[in-house]
Amino acid sequence: YTKVFGPTILECFEKDASTGEPKRPILDQLLENDLIFEKKLFSMLTPEVTTKLSSPEFSEKSSFLLVGIEAHVCVQQTCLDLLEQGNDVHIIVDGVSSQQPIDRQIALQRMQAAGAYLTTAQSAAFMLMQSAEHPNFKTVSKLTVEHMKLKNEFNE
Repeated sequence: YTKVFGPTILECFEKDASTGEPKRPILDQLLENDLIFEKKLFSMLTPEVTTKLSSPEFSEKSSFLLVGIEAHVCVQQTCLDLLEQGNDVHIIVDGVSSQQPIDRQIALQRMQAAGAYLTTAQSAAFMLMQSAEHPNFKTVSKLTVEHMKLKNEFNE
């Protein structure tokens, strides 16, 4: 889906093979817009992120999609903090993991019980597009078909 909606985290920090230097355009954009934050807490709602979310460009946002690791630590604490602030939180269940399956399972149950919505990457992508008239609909549909052919822990 990043082929349609934007770069992956790894692509943001990818290095040029010939120079070994980071390919900077995406990283520079993130830096210019103050969108890279040092993570000092388990929750991503650090004071710096909270300040950024209060800025005019983000203050109207009240719905968040979460992915990441560890589901039972960082994702869960971020989710609970966002919910406490009155936000809608959507956990992309096939985009979160933990070292131990039981930790992931219990974290998903806890976040859902607290009010988070559990969804999948495919469902979220189509939710964001809203209709087949979206300019990326055909691309996402094709990627979905290709992705469903791949074996993983969710479709074996």
